[in-house]
Amino acid sequence: MSGVDSDHTLPPPLTVAVAVKGGGGGRGGKASRRAVRWAAEKLFPGAERFVLIHVMPRITSIPTPSGDTIPIEQLDAHVVEMYMKDTKLAFQKVFIPFKKLCKRKKVETLLLESDNPASALLKYVTDSGVRSLVLGSCSSSFIRRILWKRKDSTVPSVVLKNAPEACSIYIVSRRRLITTSATPLSTGENISRSWWCSRIRRGSRVYKLNGSHYSSSVDGGVTDTASYVSDLSHLGSIAITEQRYPNHSDSLPERNDQHLGNGILDIEAATECSSVASANTKQSDVQAEVEKLRLELMDTVGMYNRACEDLVNARNKVQFLSYECLEETRQVNAAKQREEAYKKMAAEENRKYLETLKEIEMARNKLTKEAYERQIAELKALKESMEKKKIVDALFSNDRRYKRYTRDEIEIATESFSETKMIGEGSYGKVYRCDLDKIPVAIKVLRSDAAEKKEEFLTEIEVFSQLRHPHIVLLLGACPETGCLVYEYMENGSLEDILSHQSSRDPLPWFVRFRIAFEVACGLAFLHNSKPNPIIHRDLKPGNIFLDRNYVSKIGDVGLAKLVSDVAPDGITEYGDSVIAGTLYYMDPEYQRTGTVRPKSDLYAFGIIVLQLLAAQHPNGLLLKFENALSNDSLLDILDKSIPDWPLAEAEELAQMALKCSSLRCRDRPDLETEVLPLLKKLADMADATLRLQRTSIHAPNHYFCPILQEVMEDPYIAADGFTYEHRAIKAWVERHSLSPVTKLRLQHKVLIQNHTLCSAIQDWRSRITSSPGQVCS
Repeated sequence: MSGVDSDHTLPPPLTVAVAVKGGGGGRGGKASRRAVRWAAEKLFPGAERFVLIHVMPRITSIPTPSGDTIPIEQLDAHVVEMYMKDTKLAFQKVFIPFKKLCKRKKVETLLLESDNPASALLKYVTDSGVRSLVLGSCSSSFIRRILWKRKDSTVPSVVLKNAPEACSIYIVSRRRLITTSATPLSTGENISRSWWCSRIRRGSRVYKLNGSHYSSSVDGGVTDTASYVSDLSHLGSIAITEQRYPNHSDSLPERNDQHLGNGILDIEAATECSSVASANTKQSDVQAEVEKLRLELMDTVGMYNRACEDLVNARNKVQFLSYECLEETRQVNAAKQREEAYKKMAAEENRKYLETLKEIEMARNKLTKEAYERQIAELKALKESMEKKKIVDALFSNDRRYKRYTRDEIEIATESFSETKMIGEGSYGKVYRCDLDKIPVAIKVLRSDAAEKKEEFLTEIEVFSQLRHPHIVLLLGACPETGCLVYEYMENGSLEDILSHQSSRDPLPWFVRFRIAFEVACGLAFLHNSKPNPIIHRDLKPGNIFLDRNYVSKIGDVGLAKLVSDVAPDGITEYGDSVIAGTLYYMDPEYQRTGTVRPKSDLYAFGIIVLQLLAAQHPNGLLLKFENALSNDSLLDILDKSIPDWPLAEAEELAQMALKCSSLRCRDRPDLETEVLPLLKKLADMADATLRLQRTSIHAPNHYFCPILQEVMEDPYIAADGFTYEHRAIKAWVERHSLSPVTKLRLQHKVLIQNHTLCSAIQDWRSRITSSPGQVCS
């Protein structure tokens, strides 16, 4: 080896490798940072490749959360691969601070895995053909380097001894550079004899060990030079200036040190002077004596060094034993803490186990109870089914409230259910028009695959067989074998056909619609007052209201009707478990929400039907349309346009009543008998009077008719808009509205003036009509 000054620039190698070691704080080790900084300054400018190398320990086991380790041979290969990948990524962070020091665009990094860093570096240098390897050294003490050199245990020492000749090794320490370069440069001028003499005069101690000269400054000064001292000895060696044993100054005896140092100083000075004199006077005896004294001094220094080394080793052992003791204490405390934690976890698991056992026991008892209750329910259902079957059998065999037809009679009447006889079809089956017992009838036939409609079929027989009312469709007979019901025939079909304009008949006049509303209400009142239990239709809609040839309305199709034995009060919300039945848009919202059916559930559907009688529109959104029309005084805009002579006051009164019937809550709906029927009776009477009057006023002049009532006036009055109206009609109008019923302009005032001239003309016309009844068309 040769000492090389760090200030000289070396020839640029082809590949430069720097071994680095991580340090605290993410900045790298000080020695590694020094080595990288030196290499970046001296070797990088001409290097083709620059590689940062870090040696990580070989991974033989994986730690567990409890602090133990598991050999990788006992783990899954995928788990080991993931752990090794994560570990290598973590070690890659070691290169970050060193890349910043390089200030170079392209820097390669290499991560080696070995338990022996020196062997890994040497193997990589040999295999890769690296020309220069730079390492950092934290030790600048001459004595520590001598120990390092003797022991051959540190990484730099091993690399220096075993490096291939083709690779230059650079060990960068704090104050000097050690290299094995094949072309070392001179590190400075030769140290002259006068320099050594001046160092001796200042108290410098010069040691000579194994042919190598070195000096130690007594005053603690440090010199950063290293040179060859070829003029002091016949063997070439490294001359290094160092501080004298700074680590052992407090442990070695000061007295012996001074004595030994003084002896060294005197003998070495004498040796130097003798050498000079020997050159001049050639006194061989003096040289032999000096050589003898030098050898004795070397033995003494060696003994002194070994004593210092033993003392340092002893101190290190004490420190190591103390560290082991503290580590064992920490492990014992950690084991105690883990034991306490395990005890708590065991107690918690035991508590959970007991709670689980308790829950299992409760679930077992509950399951036993539910199984018992299920058996009771099944027995009860079986008993009810058997009782119901007995009732049905008795109904079919013994009921005398309706006529029982045979299959042959039904097939003959319908011509084997011919399509030419069919007049309608629904979810329950088909309806045929035919004659039985020389009277027209309608036969409703249950579909063969509609097994779920059997219950409705039996209900319809049970209900209709005991009902007799002018506004309830009459059940004439039934054929249980074929699932047929025989009703009286309704010539004008259903109200649904007329309101939806599916029928070819003319639109119904307003007075017929008023009368239909009254008749349907009468039929509902009859059902709700049935004895011993009220009957709730549950499926009231225009399709289930039929009209005979005189347009008399009758309620039919009560397959979903329900006999209610205990009617819940309107002001109390109850929740039932009955199956929801009915048709959308006509179904009571409270019935849908709670499952509880009441007589006022039919009243909701009745209100929607009345609104359809007024507007002839689909029920979807009809409630909101009428509410807006009444609030904006635009009722005429929503009424059926096919009727030109709507009585607005009465139509508005009927619409208000229908909206109340269609309230969302049962408690807000009016009573059918005490509130709804009286109003409908009044409107029906007015409609009948209008019908009679129209039969006698066919040829009356147009100005005799009231613009509101569209009938011949009896007491005409002039309003502020200049038009003449029936007094009762215009009076009711101005009480509610401020616009003219004809011009739709605001009335200037609400004063009414009787039109005596027109009244006299109308009376004269009536007298002439009465005297000539043949002119009135029926």
